[in-house]
Amino acid sequence: MAVEVLVLREAAAGEKRVAATPETVKKLLAAGARVQVEPGAGLAAGITDQAYLDAGAQAAGAAARAAAELVLCVQPPPAEAIAGLRQGATLVGVLQPQADEARAAALQARGIRAFPLERLPRTTRAQAMDVLSSQAGMAGYKAVLIAAQLAPRFFPMLTTAAGTIRPSKVLIVGAGVAGLQAIATARRLGAQVEGFDVRPETREQIESLGGKFLDLGVSAAGEGGYARQLTDEERAEQQRRLADHLKGIDVVVCTAAVPGRPAPKIVTAAMVAGMKPGSVIVDLAAETGGNCEATRPGETVEQGGVTVAGPLNLASMGAVHASEMYARNVYNFVALFLKDGALAFDWNDELLAKTAWPAAPEVAAAEAG
Repeated sequence: MAVEVLVLREAAAGEKRVAATPETVKKLLAAGARVQVEPGAGLAAGITDQAYLDAGAQAAGAAARAAAELVLCVQPPPAEAIAGLRQGATLVGVLQPQADEARAAALQARGIRAFPLERLPRTTRAQAMDVLSSQAGMAGYKAVLIAAQLAPRFFPMLTTAAGTIRPSKVLIVGAGVAGLQAIATARRLGAQVEGFDVRPETREQIESLGGKFLDLGVSAAGEGGYARQLTDEERAEQQRRLADHLKGIDVVVCTAAVPGRPAPKIVTAAMVAGMKPGSVIVDLAAETGGNCEATRPGETVEQGGVTVAGPLNLASMGAVHASEMYARNVYNFVALFLKDGALAFDWNDELLAKTAWPAAPEVAAAEAG
């Protein structure tokens, strides 16, 4: 018999993405699955129910959740929805079980084999499954567009009959996937762009996108390509130089985030107070507390003439392409254990073993031994 796969309609407020597209539905069918999609699951991402049917999926009925062996989602279902899933089902998505006790308890009560994709090892082999990277790219892009909308100035240099307009000076804090996409987007809009990261090895990446690496004279270079912790004196000097530099910046986009941990505070309230009136800060790290002390998650506030925006779930704002990337990531991960119409978990595969939550019995036994 074919494996029963269910694609959920997202329940989180404002979530527009979907965990499967007609493209990935066809691939799941080719792997021997029977795919059901909840009505309306893809509408906000530009995918009609008919498009799923044309790809070979079936419309999920009321009993689908209780029957599905493999359930695909973007954000975690609420605890009451988890309670309605099949006992021992497999759930794949960005689940963050440790962030909600009720959710974790519901998963364990139903014996759900969960694969929170945010736990996926960041290896070369895992790149095609890396939902954090694919969704961060969209978030970085949207963050710059929000900044451009909020800024009371042009981004590019313009020569007009009324005189020359100087380009905006934009600083991107953090040179991960989101930061690099933000740099590229701000450059396309014609701004003068700088990138700042505590890892000096990011200089080449920033410069390759047309940005200028902001060197504050303090290096956090450590062993093995990882940043070392700065001393109190080094951090104070870095903060002083950054505060001075921000006085001449028009737009700051903060992107520094650490999965599973609060975002590091980089832009202090004093720095915000020292910026020019009309300046804009967009804090992409707002969901985990923000890189800026003035950030209020989900709000746009003004402090001393400086606009500080803390948008949430930016990837969902680009739901069409974000869903396409996310769905491919999910399929590539599922393909590790969905073969010939059956679910078969190879716990010697670190991508499965290290992503599973809680640790599968086989893995837990190996670790205990």
